[in-house]
Amino acid sequence: MSHSIPLTKESFEALQEELKRLIREERPKVIQDIAEARAHGDLSENAEYDAAKNRQGFIEGRIQEINGKLARAHVVDLTGLKPDKVVFGATVTLYDTASEEEVTYRIVGEDEADIKQAKISCTSPVGKALIGHKLDDSVKVTVPSGTKEYEIIDIKYD
Repeated sequence: MSHSIPLTKESFEALQEELKRLIREERPKVIQDIAEARAHGDLSENAEYDAAKNRQGFIEGRIQEINGKLARAHVVDLTGLKPDKVVFGATVTLYDTASEEEVTYRIVGEDEADIKQAKISCTSPVGKALIGHKLDDSVKVTVPSGTKEYEIIDIKYD
């Protein structure tokens, strides 16, 4: 897995903050919890010890995962660029020709995608179809429910 991972600046900073919190707060706390559970005696029937060890495994795994992502991260910076086409990190307002409704999405990396926050992955069908298109372009997208047609009515680089 040596390929780079595109991240927005906000996501990169959030991962750095999570890593700091895990290393500075969560890891020492779980080590303390394990020490306290050991002090209670027999480890074979100690639920507190088992829970603390499981939590430690989760924390260490997450630290490794974040370190890997940060090492492979390619932070996409859109400052200074003219928002004339859809690129990674762009916020795009679309007009759905079938439903006659507008929808706005931000094109982000797979780990950042959250439809509830109107963030779609650059590898999703809609994200892939939009990349590279310009304002007023009509884009047809094959989605699980069929084919949708969108018109790009606004592009912003936040």
